[in-house]
Amino acid sequence: MRCRSVLIGIQALALLLSVGQMTFAETNAPKDSAGAEIPATDKTTWDKAAAAKYLDSREVWWQAWPPAQKDHETVCVSCHTNVPYALARPLLRETLGEQKPTEPERVMLDSIIKRVNLGEQAEPFYNDAKHGPGKSREARNTEGVFNALILSRYDAQGHLQEVTRKAFERMWASQEQTGPKAGAWIWQNFHFSPWEADESEYYGATMAAIAVGSAPDSYRDDPKIQGNLALLREYLRGQAATQPLINRILLLWASTRLPGLMTDPERAALKAEIYSKQQPDGGWNLTSLGTWKRHDHSPFDSRSDGYATGLTVLALEESGMGKNSAEVKRGVDWLLANQSKTDGLWPASSLNLHRDPASDAGLFMTDAATAFSVLALETAGVEADSRLAQAGKGY
Repeated sequence: MRCRSVLIGIQALALLLSVGQMTFAETNAPKDSAGAEIPATDKTTWDKAAAAKYLDSREVWWQAWPPAQKDHETVCVSCHTNVPYALARPLLRETLGEQKPTEPERVMLDSIIKRVNLGEQAEPFYNDAKHGPGKSREARNTEGVFNALILSRYDAQGHLQEVTRKAFERMWASQEQTGPKAGAWIWQNFHFSPWEADESEYYGATMAAIAVGSAPDSYRDDPKIQGNLALLREYLRGQAATQPLINRILLLWASTRLPGLMTDPERAALKAEIYSKQQPDGGWNLTSLGTWKRHDHSPFDSRSDGYATGLTVLALEESGMGKNSAEVKRGVDWLLANQSKTDGLWPASSLNLHRDPASDAGLFMTDAATAFSVLALETAGVEADSRLAQAGKGY
């Protein structure tokens, strides 16, 4: 969830990630912080330490950014920075020799735990009075799904902690039980794709499915939540045909965690559609995975990007359809070749506006792109179960 306010200039930490890091060359070659074109990386390696450094630096910046500050000394859970960071950062821990969550992770988790325990005492990130009718409910629902997702991610290796159970209880309490949206959550909608727009309700439901499917202690088999899961499955299956391709890729990923979301023939048909959108350079481009329109009517960047490529490779790999696939291998090669050697990131651009890449909002899509590129590369060649077992160290 973005925390809206008048945009301020990037502070010193973010200024280190300057305009050059966000801009592809016409050949899709990455650039360093000074704007110089970087030769393609060795197609068998990538810089995990640099990726971790970028992700940590952006999380630190987000936690210090005034518009992200919320009541009770907590921080907004952002769909572009916090959520991808929480999904990806634990996977780098073993490689980097870390024994516990980093300080940025710790601050993020402390904030989430505090807000879960505060419950209704914590004010919603947005409210009806300031942001318009229905925004308090949207904010509560969206935060509820994200809190459960992030905490379950960090519980993955061990046991479901009490605060995570509480987060799930709050998530289920806000699920729609009747009507056309039954099984989903009334989601944050500021008409900013892909996470806060009309199509984002479905995205939110896939995140809930991933949260449940990732939780330890066989949480998905808990008799108390079977009615909720039945509604969630019915919603995800029933609405799939009307969704943009990016959401159906998310459904494919969710189906690897929670059974009953897709059949094998449906996966095969989706795989063919995904492959048809692969770019000549081996990557995928977010703008081709849906029907979008920028608010400022500026042209889209049609080049491959780290968010679309990372998410697509991840979903195909985890579903088992990427094994020995030439298409997925080309996607992995694109990721290996397009990490910035200087800054460790993978670029992506906004679906909504032509953003100044030196601004705070100009880096939001790159935050998500870098996290999902990390997820995809960590998954490539690694069995999903063993990877998940390495993901969390507890908190």
